[in-house]
Amino acid sequence: MSDTGKNAGSAGFSPREWLGNAAISLVLGGLRLLPYRLRVPFGGWVVAHLVAPVAGFRGRIRDNLHRVCPELLPSEVEELVIEVPDNLGRTLTELFSPEGFLPVARATALEGPGLQALEEARAAGRPSILVSGHFGNYDVIRAGMIARGFDVGGLYRPMNNRYFNARYVATISRIGQPLFERGRRGMTQMIRHLKGGGTLAILIDQHMGAGEVLSFFGEKAATAVSTAELALKYDAVVVPCYAIRQKGGLSFKAVFEAPVPYTDPATMTQALNDSLEARVRQNMGQWLWSHRRWKIADR
Repeated sequence: MSDTGKNAGSAGFSPREWLGNAAISLVLGGLRLLPYRLRVPFGGWVVAHLVAPVAGFRGRIRDNLHRVCPELLPSEVEELVIEVPDNLGRTLTELFSPEGFLPVARATALEGPGLQALEEARAAGRPSILVSGHFGNYDVIRAGMIARGFDVGGLYRPMNNRYFNARYVATISRIGQPLFERGRRGMTQMIRHLKGGGTLAILIDQHMGAGEVLSFFGEKAATAVSTAELALKYDAVVVPCYAIRQKGGLSFKAVFEAPVPYTDPATMTQALNDSLEARVRQNMGQWLWSHRRWKIADR
C-alpha cells in the first residue's frame, strides 16, 4: 500500500500494473467459482502456499518473529509462517466476497466494555474512534457497527496498483461508507465526519516514518499519534477493538475494550500498541507479521 492516492486515469498506461491487476482479477474470479464456505479457506491456502513464497512473506515473518519473539521454538515459527499468510488470504477473500462476508460480519456478536461507551457517546452526539490493527479481519468491526446503526467512516491507504485500487475501493465501499483516503483531502473529510459526531475506524499498526518512536513487542516502532491527537482535539472516545477469527476459520468474535483514558498523544498511542500486542500474543497467527513494522530499529 501507499500513502499517495492514485487512480487509473491519473497517469499514462502502465503495462506492469495492468498485468498485475489482470492476474489478481483472474485469481479472484477463479475463487468466486467456489461456494463461500470453501472459497475462504482455499483463498487462505493460495496465499500461504503459492503467494507467500514468491512474495518473500515467509522470510519477513521469520525475521520479525526472531527479532521480537526469540523464545519461540523453530517448529512454532514454521507453523506461523503458514498461519499468517493463510489468515491474510482468508481476509482478502472475505473482503472481495461481500455477498458472503457481510452476513457473517453482521451476525457476529459484539462484546466488551467499550461497546457501552460507544453507545453512550453516540447518544450524546459525541464522536468516537475505533482503533484496531491488521489482525483477524478488521472489517468485521466496521460492518458490525454499521449494522448496529453507527455512522462509521473508514480511513484507508490506496493500493500502489492504480487499476486494482479502483476495484479495491469499490469493494470496501460495499461494506460501508464513507471512506477517507489517506492524504490531505481525506483528512479534511475525516475531520468533518468526526466533528459531526461520527465514528471513525482506523488501523494503527503500520510503520509511519514521521511517527513517534514508541514500543511494540519491546522494540522501537514508529507509530502515528494522530489518532490520539484527533481524540483530544475533538473529544472523541477511543476504543481498541478486535475481530478475532474463531476455530473453523469462518466466524469471528468482536471484542471492544475499555476506552483509552485521556492523557497525551504518545501515552495514549502506547496504550493502543500495548492493547494490540496483548491480542496478538493470544492469537499469533492472526497478525500481519509479514509487515516491516520495526524499520526504525534497523537504522
